[in-house]
Amino acid sequence: MPERILVAVAWPYANGPLHLGHIAGCYLSADIFARYHRMKGDDVLMVSGSDTHGTPITIRADQEGITPEEVVDRYHGMFLKSWEQLGITFDLFTTTNTENHQKVVHDVFKSLHEKGYIYTDNMLLAYCPQCDRYLPDRYVEGTCPHCQNGRARGDQCDACGRTLDPQELVGPHCSICDTTPEFRDSEHFFLKLSAFEQPLLEWVEKQDHWRSNVKNFTRQFLRDGLKDRAITRDLSWGVPLPLEGYESKRIYVWFEAVIGYLSAAVEWSQQNGSGNWEDFWKDADTKSYYFIGKDNIPFHSIIWPAIIMAYGDGLNLPYDVPANEFLSLENQKFSTSQNWAVWVPDYLERYDPDPLRYLLSINMPESGDADFSWSGFVRRNNEELVATYGNLVNRVLSFTFRNFEGKVPGVQSLDEVDEGLLRTARETMDSVDESLHNCRFKAAIAQAFSLAQEANRYLDTKAPWQSIKEDRALAGSSLTVAMKAINCLKTVLYPFMPFSSQKVHEFLGFDGRIESERWDYQALVDAIQAGADLRQPSPLYTKLDPEIIEEEVQKLGIAAPSE
Repeated sequence: MPERILVAVAWPYANGPLHLGHIAGCYLSADIFARYHRMKGDDVLMVSGSDTHGTPITIRADQEGITPEEVVDRYHGMFLKSWEQLGITFDLFTTTNTENHQKVVHDVFKSLHEKGYIYTDNMLLAYCPQCDRYLPDRYVEGTCPHCQNGRARGDQCDACGRTLDPQELVGPHCSICDTTPEFRDSEHFFLKLSAFEQPLLEWVEKQDHWRSNVKNFTRQFLRDGLKDRAITRDLSWGVPLPLEGYESKRIYVWFEAVIGYLSAAVEWSQQNGSGNWEDFWKDADTKSYYFIGKDNIPFHSIIWPAIIMAYGDGLNLPYDVPANEFLSLENQKFSTSQNWAVWVPDYLERYDPDPLRYLLSINMPESGDADFSWSGFVRRNNEELVATYGNLVNRVLSFTFRNFEGKVPGVQSLDEVDEGLLRTARETMDSVDESLHNCRFKAAIAQAFSLAQEANRYLDTKAPWQSIKEDRALAGSSLTVAMKAINCLKTVLYPFMPFSSQKVHEFLGFDGRIESERWDYQALVDAIQAGADLRQPSPLYTKLDPEIIEEEVQKLGIAAPSE
């Protein structure tokens, strides 16, 4: 039976371009998952958007002397272009700066307020006398009281993952001017998180399919106790409160941004006459997956579920939160301020998308941090994409096209070696299917590539370029069996490398889009029919000169680490 799948992906701040750490953190895995489920015939809705109300946007606007709207428009457009070029297939990528989003946020806020889950209280807010402004939480830095990380922010410590309030920091200072802030009393609205500590813990304990890092972190967070958390701030940019008398306050971004998953589904439903958002939010059989980086785990495994529990109305809780760990660059943490990053638009100006998608997939930080290096990128491109998969496709299809008048030769009979390759193809489709279904992306692409390696060994054994001299029919049969395996291979690799899979699809003589095919072994091998027309193949990938390694490292903002 087809499944209904909601793919909810983290909302990037619209204050700068995307870098590879963002892609490895959640966007690539979400796209792989969505593409896989669509090919399986499942009903998929993949949504996200630009987070437009974060403090980084107002800071960027102040620095450039422009409005926050101008900052948002620039980077939202940049995101859309990056998604298209990189092949990230959102059904809707919107923004939090829409009337629809504000309406949905107001509805949730008023519902929780009426039920007593949102209440007013006074709190201390950091005020910088030098900057003459209230400081957003993330612009207060200091030492984490839990793990002693000296660069914790007022909203969260990236080292231990705990959410924080600025007054908890040891030695707090303004990250803009380094001044010690004053803490001034101000009335604000609080979310009664403490009311959901036990219900959340009971719910989390049942999530046996969650990744161990996500479940263990969430469980410990809850066992340490939940504190009520302020959800408003003294700001001029953001979603206003739906209450009179609080015109100077805005709903805090961490509260309203997670509601974006719901508001985006509503917006998609309004734009798509054949789609109903309630199918993805109120049908108990629908599974919702939240693709995020590990720094966002508590917001999606605790805070957003608490909001859903408080709101009620039949909304589904997250089914899974497959959070990735961090990606480093040349063994150093990404640093946007020091330009220690590979920016997605810059990458796409010089290289094809699929080699990047492959490298980030085979090296995905699923259960631990991973590293991107230009030497690793060049090596895997040349040795794995070009020499293993690309060479397999090129030598089979080029030789066949040249020697069999551009047509599929057909199979005379199958021997044990032929059947062995086709059996491996069937088993590979089954194993990749299981891995992708369970969000094990590294395992899935490794399993897929094992089929490419097996097909190369098959060709070495059969050597049709030799056998054609004595038995043309036997050589043709071997080539056709190899093409049947390649047709399966292009399908299991499609979620990871859609652009090259589409090329292989066309080389094999098929029209239309590869995504219209189904994940069906028998249909794929039967589709390679004797006498069918092939198309002239060309190399799938470009071999990269090792000299680009030094060139790319030199473009980074600080000295490369020594080997």
